[in-house]
Amino acid sequence: MNVNMNKALVPVIIGLSILLGASGMYVGMNLIGNGEAAPVIEQTNDDGTYSDEVDEQPTIADVNQSDIEKFTAAYEIILERYVEEIDSQKLVEGAISGMLGTLEDPYSVYMDESTAQEFMESLDSSFEGIGAEVSMTNGRVTIVAPFRDSPAERAGIRPNDQVIEVDGEDIEGLSLYEAVLKIRGEKGTTVTLTIQRPGVNELLELDVVRDTIPIETVLSEVVEENGKTIGIIELRSFSENTAQRFEEELVALEEQGIEGLIIDVRGNPGGFLQSVEDIGNLIIPGGEPVVQIENRNGERMRHISNLEEVKPYPIVGLINEGSASASEILAAALKEAGGYDIVGKTTFGKGTVQQSLRMGDGSEIKLTLYRWLTSAGNNINEEGVEPTVEVSQPEYFYVSPIVVNEEESLTLDMTSDHIGNAQIMLGGLGFNPGREDGYFSQETEAAVREFQTEMGIDVTGEIDHKTAELLQVELINTIQGREHDLQLKKALELLTE
Repeated sequence: MNVNMNKALVPVIIGLSILLGASGMYVGMNLIGNGEAAPVIEQTNDDGTYSDEVDEQPTIADVNQSDIEKFTAAYEIILERYVEEIDSQKLVEGAISGMLGTLEDPYSVYMDESTAQEFMESLDSSFEGIGAEVSMTNGRVTIVAPFRDSPAERAGIRPNDQVIEVDGEDIEGLSLYEAVLKIRGEKGTTVTLTIQRPGVNELLELDVVRDTIPIETVLSEVVEENGKTIGIIELRSFSENTAQRFEEELVALEEQGIEGLIIDVRGNPGGFLQSVEDIGNLIIPGGEPVVQIENRNGERMRHISNLEEVKPYPIVGLINEGSASASEILAAALKEAGGYDIVGKTTFGKGTVQQSLRMGDGSEIKLTLYRWLTSAGNNINEEGVEPTVEVSQPEYFYVSPIVVNEEESLTLDMTSDHIGNAQIMLGGLGFNPGREDGYFSQETEAAVREFQTEMGIDVTGEIDHKTAELLQVELINTIQGREHDLQLKKALELLTE
């Protein structure tokens, strides 16, 4: 089989845009997803055909005639005899969705004409939504990762959060795409997500103000550490021009004489396969595989790096639980083909490739066609890429938001999980609460008073709605500061020791 694996793969993005990097959608998230995280998806030609030579598929003539007759009989019985009049198109679409459902593959889904159109429109340079990648895991819409500096991140949404309700409406039974359409919306509007967070007994209600989510995929900077000049390139997703932008930033960093490079794919949900292959050509030693693609027959196609000279400086990758799909390909290649250190936490585990197949009437089927394997041939699906140096962030990086209604307050001698979360936040912000067990002690009250004084709000010693919101905002600002990023600190240490 001669398969041209340099063809661009389109990430699943829905403009919430829900970002589901690994499995397939972005929720204004701009979702790209796994869990399903947003999948890597291959794009058809404009006429609906494909450039790749693929194995010949069975035609309708090859299908058992009795199966066709059975389907036709069921269709006619329901259409003609059901107690209410039925739309024939809905029956057909339901049958298609049902067939895909039997695959038990969260990445293989049916999109009607309107959903397919919105999906393609979401591939623009920006979208309006909450800025998170989502996937379908065990029948539940699950956050792969919020985009950095997005409304989702600011609202306290975390990887592996499960969305139970949207604006008070139960979304059980909806497809991933249907759920994403409910989450997405116009800039400035608010969506309330009811979240089940692993390890938290109570459901969380988080208000997220939708915004325009720019898809700026490559950011870079230079830092001086221990007398050495270190370049940092952050890849937020893999879009059509990401490889070009990466090369531009890499050249600019090298012109500044960097003595080490950090490639940060934390929270990166994935995207175009060709982008990660092209980036591999720039940093992975020549002759080594960047990725391997395997079809249903076990046949593999390897993309080999054509880099002529190994980089004269060391490289370290940064990964976390929100790194999915294409970002896992790059991390694995750095680790296995380049022999470079990877710092952080085990990645999401999205190891399949999807293609969007047009049905001729504007609708599409997004179908899993291939598995991707790491440079060394390892299957990381549902396993993820393990770091060579495991580093967790401080506990306050992962703390759940505090939910306090307008008319309520957390006060002295009360006990709750929310108080425990507030104590973790206060400690992370430098205000000593004395404990983190959820009991509102006098020391905790003093810490709250100190925080309120610094924020310039009413000093009550109680955690009301406003105090809880400010704690969340200040914590996010703290988390975004480099001095608290233990994973980045470790990467810098490895490059400068």
